[in-house]
Amino acid sequence: MSESIELQPAEVRITALGGLGEIGLNMMVLESGTDLLLIDCGLMFPEAYMLGIDLVLPDISAIRHRVKDIRALVLTHGHEDHIGAIPYLLPELGFPPIYGTGLTLGLLRNKLEEHDLLDRVELRRVSLPEEVSLGPFAVEFFRVTHSIVDGAGLAIRTPAGLIVHTGDFKFDNTPVDGNRTDMARLAGYGDQGVLLLLSDSTNVERPGMTLSERVVGDALAEILPRCPHLVMVSTFSSNIHRVQQAVDAAVACGRKVLLNGRSMVANCTVARQLGYLRIPDATLIDLRDLRDLPRQEVMVITTGSQAEPLSALMRIAMADHKQLELEPGDTVILSSKFIPGNEKAISNLINHLYRRGAEVYYETTSEIHVSGHAGQEELKLMLALTRPRYFVPIHGEYRHLVRHAQLARTMGVAADYVRVLENGQPLVVGPNGLRREARVDSGRVLVDGKGVGDVGAMELRDRRHLANHGLVMAILGVNQKSGEIVYGPEIFTRGFIPEENSAAYLEEMRAVILQVFQEHSLEAVTEWEELRVEVRKALRRLFNRTIKRRPLIVPVIMEL
Repeated sequence: MSESIELQPAEVRITALGGLGEIGLNMMVLESGTDLLLIDCGLMFPEAYMLGIDLVLPDISAIRHRVKDIRALVLTHGHEDHIGAIPYLLPELGFPPIYGTGLTLGLLRNKLEEHDLLDRVELRRVSLPEEVSLGPFAVEFFRVTHSIVDGAGLAIRTPAGLIVHTGDFKFDNTPVDGNRTDMARLAGYGDQGVLLLLSDSTNVERPGMTLSERVVGDALAEILPRCPHLVMVSTFSSNIHRVQQAVDAAVACGRKVLLNGRSMVANCTVARQLGYLRIPDATLIDLRDLRDLPRQEVMVITTGSQAEPLSALMRIAMADHKQLELEPGDTVILSSKFIPGNEKAISNLINHLYRRGAEVYYETTSEIHVSGHAGQEELKLMLALTRPRYFVPIHGEYRHLVRHAQLARTMGVAADYVRVLENGQPLVVGPNGLRREARVDSGRVLVDGKGVGDVGAMELRDRRHLANHGLVMAILGVNQKSGEIVYGPEIFTRGFIPEENSAAYLEEMRAVILQVFQEHSLEAVTEWEELRVEVRKALRRLFNRTIKRRPLIVPVIMEL
């Protein structure tokens, strides 16, 4: 964080390291005096241009030198975009204590075990509502309804005043577990006086109210009795309420339930142990039991609703799953949102499911998915209940933040008291109002396999270049003393031209490279990199003049 401007005793600095101007990567830092409080530490799944990247993490460079000042990491809920980066960043954060609700910590515990970190961190479970004292911060966790069990908002009492962080939320009057967003507590905060509201912006473009989760249960209860054979329901493994409703619909129809997919099995096991998911033991089966049951008596609940290439459902759709297969007359229900960027892959998945002879229900044809985020009227209700002095929209792409800021102004928040921030842009709140400060380091850290942060913008550029234009490699052997070419130039291409049918063109490329060597006195060359650059330029000119292609050109000069 900024060290050049010292905070006054009644000031608080707020800096997002992720989650503003993007969906995912949520991480925020609150600073009072010399103390830091972290809110969430999430990841983002790679965008289409991030070729070969597995995960994206927030860049914590701004606080890496201040890990001893971190009082705690507090978590709003257990979705990947809020807890997924913790196993990767925890060592760099100095292993602060982590506070969260039961399911949130249960899901996190599994991740920490996989990374052999569980015994190095203290997980502190909180109830709803409950307040914990963390240095200059008193953090009260209050209940909010979301598409995952045990969602929480945060009321943070600071030297500057009360800050309310909504987390991801909606106002569902008929939630599956009966636990509604705590409107009375929100109204109470409004009566006390909310200095600053930080509110979820994801669904600000949707008019009205978000439908209740029970709508999905009603749709499943209507669809299942009409299904003549096996039923397969695909949803996010963290959506325990959705799983519960699918199980209830199966039980009502006399079907057994098979949980399929690593994360589905793991998350449901945690949820059952904690009492958040109720599945009768007699209802659960495993893959060995499937052979002995009529297909019309089975429901499979599986992962893969986003058509991930190696997911269980995609392998089933491609007839590539060793133990599960679809037959004509089976039914597949994709009970999840088409996440932006996945539409084409999901469309292909649906096409393959139909090729297997299945009947498919999905978001655009049936009410088998509802959002976990508040629509416009619910966002207005949040503003009306809390009546904040200052307002900052969070969680969303930049247009979402702008639209939410506009909405706040229509609800009576003074225009000068609304700020749209970006990642790395500190905002100081205090008795003298709002103050922006100079940006701090922020950005994205890429995970490729076991490598964290070793792939950057240049590597991604080269990968895109290779994917779009192919590769040309020119190999030469040069006598170290005389500078005479003793080998090559040998030309290899990949994804550029078919070498077997392009002998004449390959010969033209060799001639261009030899011409470069003839035009340079090899005795005067002090760095072979100079010749490599000239070879690249000459080949690039050839390609532009002849076939208008821009492959990645890699000259290799070996001294022999």
